[in-house]
Amino acid sequence: MSTRDVPAQIGDLPPIGRPANSALLVAGVTTLVQVAGYRRRDLLALHGVGPKAVAILASALAEHHLAFADERP
Repeated sequence: MSTRDVPAQIGDLPPIGRPANSALLVAGVTTLVQVAGYRRRDLLALHGVGPKAVAILASALAEHHLAFADERP
């Protein structure tokens, strides 16, 4: 899948860039609830998802009272 074919934003995810969106789409992730099922390091392991995208996702999760799988109490 070319990043040119990936929408700028998917589902309820914040804008994180086309390469990161592409990686999440390939992994079947289209919602913040699905992102919350992942550990931060697992997202970083996806090709195209970098620290900036993960930081944006972390902020969005916090705004919705969610957290990464390994950061919940």
